[in-house]
Order: sequence, then structure tokens, then C-alpha cells
Amino acid sequence: MSTDINILKVAQDTIANEIEALQKMQAAISADFEAVVRLMSACTGRIVISGIGKSAVIAQKIVATMNSTGTPALFMHAADAIHGDLGMIQQDDVVVLISKSGESPEIKALIPFIRNFGNKIVAICGKVSSYLATQADYLLDTTIDQEACPNNLAPTTSTTAQLVMGDALAVCLLQLKGFTARDFAKYHPGGALGKRLYLRVSDLSAQNPRPAVAADANIKEVIVSISANRLGATAVLQGTQLLGVITDGDLRRMLEQHMDLTNLRALDICTKNPKTIAEEEMAVAAMELLRQYNITQLLVTKDGAYAGMVHLHDLVKEGLI
Repeated sequence: MSTDINILKVAQDTIANEIEALQKMQAAISADFEAVVRLMSACTGRIVISGIGKSAVIAQKIVATMNSTGTPALFMHAADAIHGDLGMIQQDDVVVLISKSGESPEIKALIPFIRNFGNKIVAICGKVSSYLATQADYLLDTTIDQEACPNNLAPTTSTTAQLVMGDALAVCLLQLKGFTARDFAKYHPGGALGKRLYLRVSDLSAQNPRPAVAADANIKEVIVSISANRLGATAVLQGTQLLGVITDGDLRRMLEQHMDLTNLRALDICTKNPKTIAEEEMAVAAMELLRQYNITQLLVTKDGAYAGMVHLHDLVKEGLI
């Protein structure tokens, strides 16, 4: 094993190699690319993407990106296709075959069968004279001069080119479809990204108690309310009117400032004009307010009236922080 290398230079050269290849690919984007995007946008079936080896891994990533951005897609491994997985392809599907050489036996074996099905074939290929490139209906050229691998063997730059071509297709398709952030959230309901787009304050506050004391409540009642509800605070109300909030910090400041607590009432020690947020606001808006004011809870309102509380821990639990 050689240890006499300049690691930083090797890393920089690798990145430079891949950037140069992508710049050439960018300049070579042709009318075929636009035609493929239009074809996929009009497709009433799915985009079936297949490959072998490292190209198969890239195919899976492109499938995942398309599915998450509103273009139905599925992965078909080229080696498994001729052993039964060809049944995945339906009449209205568009088939994308990914290969650097365009001469992989598994890919070559697929093409006649797909042609018999009548499906359009899109090649993402790094050799324009190859069997795949010449037999496909559309060619997206991912030719590179050399892999970043010093032996020009390990798929590095070639797979980066394939990946970027797939990203370009997915981004064009989502813009053609008018795919929005709200649409994105539909496909990511369990992830932090999706939650940022659909989770509302009411979804969090509904899971919490609604701690509150009357304006004339004594200190014991205040402490019991804060301790029982485990939110570190309680609202102070006059009937249904929100007057303020008492936090753990307010209690500590009270003890520092008052020797006799006998006659103190909730209204005497509360923070008036507390920070509030409407329950229909997005949870990320609550997160920004907590950060802005360096606090750990917000009072939630509904039509201006006190409706509950949202805590920093609620946002942490949902993965928003």
C-alpha cells in the first residue's frame, strides 16, 4: 500500500475531473433531451429505469428522485429482467436503460424484448456508437473522456454524469408539472422535509395539556399548574382573556425579588403580552419564533383566544430541530 501521495491534491483532481466532464455534458445537451422530457411528461404509465452494476445503483437513485417529485417511476434490474421482471413493464411505460459502454450483455438482451412490447426506449449512455445508443429511440449522451480513477476503470466520473443527467430530467419534469413544495410534502409525510411543509402548530399543541390559572390564583396554584403539565409554563387568564404567561424563569425571579409570597397572585408575577402564535400557522413558524426570542414555549391562540401551548421539545420530537 502506497502512503506517499498528496491526499488533498488527489481529492481536488478527482473533483476537477468530474466538474470538467459535467461541463462538457452541459454543453452537449441536445434536442433529444427536450424530446425525452416531453415524452416522460406525457407518459400515462411509469418511467421504468434499468441498469447493471454501478449503473443499477444510479438507476435506483433516479427512480427515488422522480417518485419524490411527482413522476411515477420504478427500478428494474437488468439481470433480473430476463428472468421474469420484464413483467413489470406495462403498455404505457417509458423504459430508460443506463449503461456506460452500451454493450453490457444484460442490457443488449433486454432491448429486443422491450421493442416487441412497443415501449419507447431512452438510453443514458456513454458511447454513442454502442448497440444501446443506436437501438434506442432517444439518446442522452453521458460520454466522458476518462474516469477519475487513475486506472480509468472504477466507475466514478461516468456514474456522476449518469446521476446528473437523471437529476436534470427530474427537475425539468417537476417544473413542467408545476410541482410545488406542498406537493413535495405529500410524498414525504414521515420526513423532516415534509413536516416543514405540512405540520401545523395545532398538530403539536393538540397533543399537549392546556395549562392555565386565573389572574388571582395564588402562588401554590401557579406552581401546581406548571409542575402538573410539564411544559415549564402556564397561561394567566381573566375569564377567556389571555393576560400573560408564567414560566419557570418567572418563578425564580419572583423568589429573588420577594421575601413574602403570601399575597402574591398570578397577575403580579406573569410576563404580560406573551409571545403567541395562531394554531393554523405552520410549525416551522413556531420554530423561528422560539429561536428569535430564545424561549422554549409559545402560547397558541385560536381566533385570538388561548388554545394551548407548543414547546421546543415538540419540535425536536418531530425532527424539525
